[in-house]
Amino acid sequence: MAVGSVDVTYRGIFQKSLASVITKALVKAARHEHKIGGTVQRYSDSPERNGIPAKQFAVIADEETSLRVEMAKYEPDTVVATCVLDDTLVKGLESWAWYGVQAVNASLSPGGVLLVVSERPIEELADWMPRADFDWRLAVLSRKTSFAGLWVYNDDGTDMEVLGALSRVTGGLVALESLVATAAAGSDAARRAELLESGFSSVQVAPISAGVGREWPYETPALPAWDEMGEGVAIRGVPKGERNMLFQKFTTRTARPVVDFDRCVRCQICYTVCPDEAFDPTPSGHYAVDYGHCCGCGICANACPVEGCIEMVDELAFSDNSDLHRIYEADPEGYGNLRQAALATAGGPVRHYGIF
Repeated sequence: MAVGSVDVTYRGIFQKSLASVITKALVKAARHEHKIGGTVQRYSDSPERNGIPAKQFAVIADEETSLRVEMAKYEPDTVVATCVLDDTLVKGLESWAWYGVQAVNASLSPGGVLLVVSERPIEELADWMPRADFDWRLAVLSRKTSFAGLWVYNDDGTDMEVLGALSRVTGGLVALESLVATAAAGSDAARRAELLESGFSSVQVAPISAGVGREWPYETPALPAWDEMGEGVAIRGVPKGERNMLFQKFTTRTARPVVDFDRCVRCQICYTVCPDEAFDPTPSGHYAVDYGHCCGCGICANACPVEGCIEMVDELAFSDNSDLHRIYEADPEGYGNLRQAALATAGGPVRHYGIF
């Protein structure tokens, strides 16, 4: 190995500390093997926003020149593993400052592995995977999605299990023994060693052949050169009543609001409280959700006065951002069946407090 990188993809702010702990621990453990390394972070947007996909990289090398070259790039080219801390991110990642939606496995090197933290079966997640033109591997660490990195770090063990799984699926980019030795320097050494070994032994891996997978529905974003980027805090204005197609927010969502239009009393509260103005009035008096701009915050569901009218449903119960109200208008009964099927697939509505 001259140089190898691990891409930790996470939901901005909510998992920031978790991603930081994982990448730094990889670099510290590599030093036990007389390797060198460094971490680098890049936001998909600046400033980093709640829930928006972001990345941190751990770059590990045998010698300093290779490390310096790799860390100077936009993103490392030698990504042997991408670790996804929230499985709903498999639907796509916002690129830099909304230049488009990037496939979750886009940064992988041939033969690399995509590790997803998820309670879903590996076969179900495989159905979501964008196809690549090379052989690669999908790995799943069966664990509940952790938002341990929000503000105060909650040491729930996710970091250690992910590290153990990464050691195994990368073929020892950093050895399990080195991770255990690093963990022994802190408190709770025995527990951390147990979690590392649990992640190492329990991770599931499946090979994915070149050309196998879902056709990517978005145009692959072309990231601009450093001197072609727009102003970091500028959001282009649009005429009143229109939405900015260069500032969509759907990659933020872990769950989406789904409306039971038969229960709706047309009170307009959802339209009024939505911070992203993602509700559109319709001739029938209902309000349709523009899922391209809905960030999944859950405020509408929390504010709705009719129980069960707006429910937050796991994002992976849906394949696209189609206008669900149009489906309702065309076939109310069929829409009701679709809504119930989505809830059944998701295991019921997501508990929320209007602040996803």
